[in-house]
Amino acid sequence: MTPVLILASVFAIFIPALMLPGPDFIAVVRSSMIRGTAAGLMTTLGVTLGLGFYASLSLLGLSAVLAEYQWLAWTVRVLGGCYLIYLGIRLFLASRGKPEEIVIESACEQPGRPRGNPLLFGFLVTLTNPKAIVLFASVFAPAVTTGTPLWFMGLMVALVMASSLIWYSIVSLFMSSGPVMRRFRNAQHWIERLAGVCFVAIGGRILADARNPVTP
Repeated sequence: MTPVLILASVFAIFIPALMLPGPDFIAVVRSSMIRGTAAGLMTTLGVTLGLGFYASLSLLGLSAVLAEYQWLAWTVRVLGGCYLIYLGIRLFLASRGKPEEIVIESACEQPGRPRGNPLLFGFLVTLTNPKAIVLFASVFAPAVTTGTPLWFMGLMVALVMASSLIWYSIVSLFMSSGPVMRRFRNAQHWIERLAGVCFVAIGGRILADARNPVTP
C-alpha cells in the first residue's frame, strides 16, 4: 500500500473520531467559555501535545506492549477513568458557588494560581483519556511495519497534531466568540456543572470498558 493510501485510510477514521465530543472537546469548550479565547487556545495546545505524545508512543510500539501486558492496559484505563471522575466531581462542586466565585478546579492547581494552567489542564485530560490509547493502538499502529521510514511516522504524528490544533482552535474561537459569550454570560456555573457531569459519565464508561482487551 502506498503512503498516500495509508494516510487516507488512517485519517479517514481519525478525523471523525477527533471531531466526536469527548473529554478533549469538553475541556476546550469549558476553558473557552469560562476563561476566554486565550485559555481555550492554551487548552487546545495541551490537547494537541497529548495526542501527539500518544501517536508517537503508538507508532513506536505502545500497542504491542499493551496487547502483551493486558494488566497494564487495565491499569491505564482504571487510572484514567478515575481521574476523569475525580475531575468531574471537582468541577461540579465548584459550580455550586456563585458564578463569580467559580474557579478552575483541576489537578494542575498550584498555590497562588487558583485558576490553574489551561495548557496543563488540556494535556492531563488527554493523557488520562484511555480512549486515545485505544484509537491509536487500533488505527495507527497497524499501518506501521518494520520497513516504515521514520520520516513517514513523523509525518503521521505531525498530521495528528495539525488536525487537532486546527479543529480545537475552531471550537475554541467559536465558543469564546462575542455572541456565544454574551448568550451564556450568566450560565457559567451551569457550564461548569455540565462539564463535571460529562467528565464523570465518560470516566464511568471508561471504567466499565476497562476489562475489554487491547488488540494490536
